[in-house]
Amino acid sequence: MTSLILPTNDGGTREYRLQAATSWAKPTVPLTARRAYAAAHVIPEVAADNTPGAPAQLDWDATLAYRHELWSYGLGVADAMDTAQRGMGLDWAATQQLIKRTGAEAASVVAAGNAAVAGKSVRDLVSCGAGTDQLDIAALPEGAAGIQAVIDAYREQIAVVSEAGPKVILMASRALAKVANGADDYLHVYSTLLQEVDQPVILHWLGTMFDPALAGYWGSDDVSVATETFLSLIREHSDKVDGVKVSLLDASHEVALRANLPEGVRLYTGDDFNYPELIDGDQTHHSDALLGIFAAIYPAASVALQKYDAGQGAEGRAILDSTRELGKHIFSAPTFYYKTGIAFMSWLNGKQPGFQMVGGLHSGRSVLHLAKTFELADQAGLLRDPSLAAFRMSDFLRINGVGA
Repeated sequence: MTSLILPTNDGGTREYRLQAATSWAKPTVPLTARRAYAAAHVIPEVAADNTPGAPAQLDWDATLAYRHELWSYGLGVADAMDTAQRGMGLDWAATQQLIKRTGAEAASVVAAGNAAVAGKSVRDLVSCGAGTDQLDIAALPEGAAGIQAVIDAYREQIAVVSEAGPKVILMASRALAKVANGADDYLHVYSTLLQEVDQPVILHWLGTMFDPALAGYWGSDDVSVATETFLSLIREHSDKVDGVKVSLLDASHEVALRANLPEGVRLYTGDDFNYPELIDGDQTHHSDALLGIFAAIYPAASVALQKYDAGQGAEGRAILDSTRELGKHIFSAPTFYYKTGIAFMSWLNGKQPGFQMVGGLHSGRSVLHLAKTFELADQAGLLRDPSLAAFRMSDFLRINGVGA
């Protein structure tokens, strides 16, 4: 068995032995019991200036190959969202290219007729975030002019996504959170946009644990009040809402919201702590998935969903449960640095040449945190080549002074 030396919380080290690789079967037919999107990160050029504030320079081959990997397991891709480092290093110029390139790659997959996604459309394979991050928030005017600037920014990004082919995800907007004076402003902005779109979209509600700038979204810091505003919008425009992605890390809130959605509107869980039970569901409803953690656990997630398709829900739930501790660790506070763990696993598994992230986010977690990520990934059977992962982990620890 492969082994290496890992750091301990008291400043010492210990030997850790890896388990044998787990084999996760790719689906031979499309997944149907649950609709699932994995929120993929982007991979920068390793020699680029991957520091805070620097323009994003992406390794397009590696970034797009990662999306093909997710599709090969029957999962959809959620792209150009917070999980791609939107607002944390991925600027609008690079985001536009990402949307266009991912849309083109999805079209090629549809044309190829891959068995895992046979019969799927580009919109089934990829959904992309449309937001307002091209705006300079500090320069936004107050009042009606600011609201109009937000609407126009959304329109610009919706047009880019729609032209490229993916489904639109209306992302939560830092700019709107700044200029809105209450629930009516949120309803005006979103109602205007929903009346204009020609295909149903996904609405995205992101909590402050992911982005503190979104405090008071939907017009209130009281989640129950905000939820009523959110539901009133959905009920009025249910024909334009494919589903909602809720990332509040509150399972009881999600269950209650799910039960109150209009018929035909999906709830795509964004709860990276409680996704096993939310996807499993109760006797009446279940959640679909639009999850950052699925980009890390996609082989296991795919097999779990295959089990649901086969009527083996208990086995599917058990597989999802086996990844829970990894998810809780990667998304532990400060949660907005969870992308670092996703990229670290991608590097350990040979999906990117270096442990680099746009915006310098590869420095967002400690050596101890990443060592624990490695251990939990191994225990969940998600290190595809244990020897490669151990080699890379050993190098990472050595250059960070562990055991020196």
